[in-house]
Amino acid sequence: MQIDIVSDTVCPWCFIGKRRIERAMAMRPDVKFEVFWRPYRLDPNVPREGVDRRAYLKAKFGDSPRSSAMGDAIRSEGAGEGIPFAFDKIAKTPNTLDSHRLVRWAAGAGVQDAVVERLFKAYFIDGRDVGDPSVLSAIAEESGMDGALVTNLLAGDADLEPVEREAGMASEMGISGVPTFIFDSKLMISGAREPELLVRIIDKALEAASGSAQ
Repeated sequence: MQIDIVSDTVCPWCFIGKRRIERAMAMRPDVKFEVFWRPYRLDPNVPREGVDRRAYLKAKFGDSPRSSAMGDAIRSEGAGEGIPFAFDKIAKTPNTLDSHRLVRWAAGAGVQDAVVERLFKAYFIDGRDVGDPSVLSAIAEESGMDGALVTNLLAGDADLEPVEREAGMASEMGISGVPTFIFDSKLMISGAREPELLVRIIDKALEAASGSAQ
């Protein structure tokens, strides 16, 4: 079964969603899954050099109690999935275009999941700037890719247009929130849903595939 996950690399709910889809897939050990991470940009207007995170969040959400409650909710949900979100370590909100380029190249190298995992951990746990080419090259190398090659690719415009186009296609499909999970190009659900719900959708997709094969 193919599962396409539409996600942004600075989306905390996408990190939580990754844990939950992994748990759902583990509930069906006899099913062979192929997971592909697809780009989505929560804010394509962030400049390429990124912006100060505190100022960005204040401009976007203000100082309302609701904003603080949102952060508490994410931390609580993350803790339940073994993710120790460390938002206080994050100094910059990056433009995620280059990180999506890296995720795209990682698919060709067969290490996409490892790169996505390291991007989430780098940003949300270690507070590293995943818009910085040197950070991205280091993550690539840690994941088994050619770090020097990634550095050279990031210095140019390789795959900028395809990534932007694919991210735009997500919006055209009606996707307005991430993570969004697409099962065998047939069933789609948005949000970091509980594994029990995700596995029910997996079962429905399997039933649909079985019915069409008869």
